Amino acid sequence: MMATACCAAHAANLSSQPHSGGSTAWWRATWAAAIGGFATFSLLYGVQPLMPMLAAHYGLSPAASSGVLSVATLPMALMLIPASLLAERFGRTRMMVVSLFLGVLLSWCAAFSDSYGWLLLWRGLFGVVMAGLPALALSYLSEELEPASLGRAVGLYIAGNALGGMSGRYLSAVVADAAGLQQGMLALAAMGTLTALAFWKLLPDSRRFVARPVSLASVLADSRSHWRDPGLARLFVLGFMLMGGFVSLYNYLGFRLQAAPFSLSQSLIGLIFLLYVVGMAASTIAGRMADRLGRREVLWKMVALMLPALALTLANNLWLVVLGVGLFTFGFFAAHAVAASWVGRRASHARGLASAFYLTSYYVGSALIGSGSGLMWRLDGWLGVAGLIAALLALCLWLTWQLRRVEPLPQTV
Repeated sequence: MMATACCAAHAANLSSQPHSGGSTAWWRATWAAAIGGFATFSLLYGVQPLMPMLAAHYGLSPAASSGVLSVATLPMALMLIPASLLAERFGRTRMMVVSLFLGVLLSWCAAFSDSYGWLLLWRGLFGVVMAGLPALALSYLSEELEPASLGRAVGLYIAGNALGGMSGRYLSAVVADAAGLQQGMLALAAMGTLTALAFWKLLPDSRRFVARPVSLASVLADSRSHWRDPGLARLFVLGFMLMGGFVSLYNYLGFRLQAAPFSLSQSLIGLIFLLYVVGMAASTIAGRMADRLGRREVLWKMVALMLPALALTLANNLWLVVLGVGLFTFGFFAAHAVAASWVGRRASHARGLASAFYLTSYYVGSALIGSGSGLMWRLDGWLGVAGLIAALLALCLWLTWQLRRVEPLPQTV
């Protein structure tokens, strides 16, 4: 009898039509995902401009101060796949809401830390619990929205990420410069609380989700299938390198701008992070272009844009550096939006697991390359960091050309 009821629920969910582009339900789902992305990125990366202050306050090297970011991103990366598997049993919307509220609670704990060790502990736990939202947001959108409008929805979700990253970084930098390090972190926690409440009220329930038992054998089979697909495997590796290069640039940008010949204050450095608004525009533009022109064509051009943009950041003229960072940010968010939506479209089954693999690679790149690039800073300053990023981008460009030759699956472009 229970099996009959489960089959009936399964059939009912499969018969539900996905939300059509532009409908009220489509907008609610899209804006909820965007707000969730905003909250994730503001809480996760809002501590980034505080790294010079942390280094000075606790007597840390630039590489050691980057631990406040990598200690959260690495556990998040490692928990993305377990979170996606739990969601297959308990549901996507419930997992996303619980993850975000627990993340907000731990952000308040981090703000009241009285030592760097406690700060790292709370940030590490934050990374563990927050994995549920980024692990499921893309698969939720892929499942609930019609394929023809998915690129636009994912573009808006990535725009929410960009706005959150910009707002969190700017808010923490300005408040910390005016009132101190702890107040900057308290401001982040307060903003996270407000966005969590908005996310909870706006998020529509899943209509097309079907709970299923998860076995180790099925997970391993789905994992092998995803990694053996030449398109998905390249997209996973691309996410790793793109995010590693992007986080490296922003991790050490503050140290570069604080030093001669720029000698900027913390508040002025915070203004640089407003360039994330370029990322918001890039993700929405790239999403629409990918729906119209194809992901293959858009992706390699956005990665190629990042190389000359990086070269501009080597100048000693502040305006050229700002221009370079802006173009780099545009190219990154555009490429990320295209790659993320491509994963959702290309995976023919276990989409949650496929999205989790992409994001695991993405956040592992943030943690490992973002911290490892500190060694390049120690060796040769900004020139060393830029050289590492340039090497990563060259590999990314090669991967995008490889993706152009991968045979498309049905209903993918």
